[in-house]
Amino acid sequence: MSPELVRLLVQATLDTLQMVAVAASLGTLIGLPLGVFLATSGRGELLAAPWLNRVLGLVVNATRSTPFIILVVAIIPFTRLIAGTSIGTAAATVPLTVAATPFIARLVEGAVREVDGGLVEAARAFGASPLQIVLKVLIPEALPGIVLGLTLAVVSLIGFSAMVGAVGGGGLGDLGIRYGYQRFMPEMMLAVVVVLIVLVQLVQTLGDRLARRMNKRLRHG
Repeated sequence: MSPELVRLLVQATLDTLQMVAVAASLGTLIGLPLGVFLATSGRGELLAAPWLNRVLGLVVNATRSTPFIILVVAIIPFTRLIAGTSIGTAAATVPLTVAATPFIARLVEGAVREVDGGLVEAARAFGASPLQIVLKVLIPEALPGIVLGLTLAVVSLIGFSAMVGAVGGGGLGDLGIRYGYQRFMPEMMLAVVVVLIVLVQLVQTLGDRLARRMNKRLRHG
């Protein structure tokens, strides 16, 4: 490839990393507490609020049921309100965050529900408050599962970030469509695919190692 195409590839990779990092961070900030609440707010549970649990569950399910490419188009007015535009890297971050939040919430909910109920009962017997049980028992015990879930979320976001290229979202997907498909440059399409595969492999390897290390620390702690 020419130096100019290499420069475009590097810039698109940086744009993709920026979109994924911002969306994953914002999605975790909202999705982590939401997932913990969904796991602990059912009838008779630690933070029992069954009606709110049901309403939030419906919202999460509705968002997750919407195909991502339709979600991107459906929330264009909201994207314009937040980012001031509906195209480009900053605009693409909005639907990516909207898609990541309920996905992360369900992954965190699943990880928290895997924690042994005996630990919660033991903490209750020692007089721990619900908040103390959440912060000192549930989240630490669920942390390896949460890390694996976040790894899966980031891998999915890398795929979604390529998808927003179809609607002018920037990044590797946009580069692959404009040069690989519309200008029929197979070498550019191949380069985009290779970079995406490398990014996914790096994220998955890092997430697996981090989860294993946390799991060992909990067992030996």
